Amino acid sequence: MAIEISFGQYLPLNSSIHRLDPRIKLIATFISIIFIFIIKDFLGYALLACFLLGLIILSKVPPLYIFRGLRPLLFFILLTFFLHLFTTQGTVIFQWWFLKGTMEGLRNGLLMVSRFMLLISFSTLLTLTCSPLELTDALESLLSPLKRIGFPSHEIAMMMSIALRFIPVLVEETNRIIKAQVARGADIESGGILNRAKNLIPILVPLFINTFKRADDLALAMEVRCYRGGEGRTKMKEYTLSHRDYLFLFISIIVGILSVLI
Repeated sequence: MAIEISFGQYLPLNSSIHRLDPRIKLIATFISIIFIFIIKDFLGYALLACFLLGLIILSKVPPLYIFRGLRPLLFFILLTFFLHLFTTQGTVIFQWWFLKGTMEGLRNGLLMVSRFMLLISFSTLLTLTCSPLELTDALESLLSPLKRIGFPSHEIAMMMSIALRFIPVLVEETNRIIKAQVARGADIESGGILNRAKNLIPILVPLFINTFKRADDLALAMEVRCYRGGEGRTKMKEYTLSHRDYLFLFISIIVGILSVLI
């Protein structure tokens, strides 16, 4: 019952996507997500999928990392599809017991599944090509104009960076606890839903305890290093935008607009 997830991990590869400014990658991902929710047709999603495939090739990230991030969410993807299939009114194409599958439900279900998969894939590619430190600096730089109205941009960026960094750590910790419980003879996967939920208690209890301990250790480490927020802090690396960054942002916007117009 090992858990595999790619979201939040970073692959230090030497590619043209990795060398882009993290602010541009963050903006381009945000723009792509907006267009994902605007698109209402399969052709638009197909164009975005081709764009995503091109980015994966340019980033040199193994496609397995992208698709592996969808595996833990496969249940929710299928649940979303079947909910739309059996709850949308329209032309009935088949019936099983009291459930009626409609053509409109099939179309809406496939659209929602495509939207969900593209959303997760774009977000996963962002974390695979940007280190947590780069994401923190990029988010803080983009939110810096809000400092004039008292918005804590540095603190928000720091919290999001720590949350992203803890995702693979918690997954690894969960897998370690599962292996330890199985080695002690615990039966996790057998039985019905209630039994499986009950079997998760020996996993969740030590996971929560270790999570709170890690959070306390992190807070103590930041305190002993005299961390007092972003006021007066300097950065080791200053980011500058190049023509390549502007070109990538322009292409992302054009692809999104074409996806909507199609």
